[in-house]
Amino acid sequence: MDNFVAMLKEVGSWAITEGIKVVIGLIILFILFKLTNFFTKKLDKLLNRKLLEPTIIRVVVPTTRRAVKFVLTLAFLDYLGIQTASITAAIASAGVAIGLALQGSLSNLAGGIVILIMHPYKIGDYVQCDGYEGTVTDIKLFYTYLKTGDNKVVVMPNGKVSNEHIVNVNQNDTRRQDLIFSISYNDDFEKAKQVIQDCIGELDYVLKDPAPFVNITEHASSSINILARFWVPTNKYWDSKWYLLERVKKAFDENNIEIPYPQLDVHEK
Repeated sequence: MDNFVAMLKEVGSWAITEGIKVVIGLIILFILFKLTNFFTKKLDKLLNRKLLEPTIIRVVVPTTRRAVKFVLTLAFLDYLGIQTASITAAIASAGVAIGLALQGSLSNLAGGIVILIMHPYKIGDYVQCDGYEGTVTDIKLFYTYLKTGDNKVVVMPNGKVSNEHIVNVNQNDTRRQDLIFSISYNDDFEKAKQVIQDCIGELDYVLKDPAPFVNITEHASSSINILARFWVPTNKYWDSKWYLLERVKKAFDENNIEIPYPQLDVHEK
């Protein structure tokens, strides 16, 4: 019984001294966490108003929030009298061990930082890289996410991406369209050129400067090949291609212009 009473006295004494200290520390830590969330939201809005890349904002804001909370937690532990130096040393040692085990991931991290700084592409761009192509849906520190035309998701390690050739289709506002149409040697190529020009002229979004170019590009074994070259807004690239491939075929049929099949003439002696 005496031991129990002594234990209650010790608990009561701790609650009056250290217990109150812990409660006050937790309250302050809670308030500081709330303030951190508040100010990082303000930072997010500020960066958006500055029209920075969405990718940079999505990395900087959460990283800042976590870093501040980590520092506040260490300060709270130090306030309680817990030696944080040993904790920091343990974290550093663990970081070295993890770093050696995850060299590939560190390469991806470095690649992610390079991508965020150099921004060869951004979210929403259509890119071709390492044999894949698609729309960039997300860029994280370790991986870039692409959505392909058939709605697959390709997860690309940033370490590899940062060391590969990247083709950014959306980097510029306009793209050049190159289409080749084949006609028979028996057909009037001048008439065929005019038909193609007229079909291109039906597209009001085709740029007038530089002017569309239509001319013979090759005397092939079974056909005369005519190159149609013109510039369109980037977002109209595929629309113009699908439209003209179909429209020129119909126009050739209407004007009795033949699209020849490959053929081989054999002469017997």
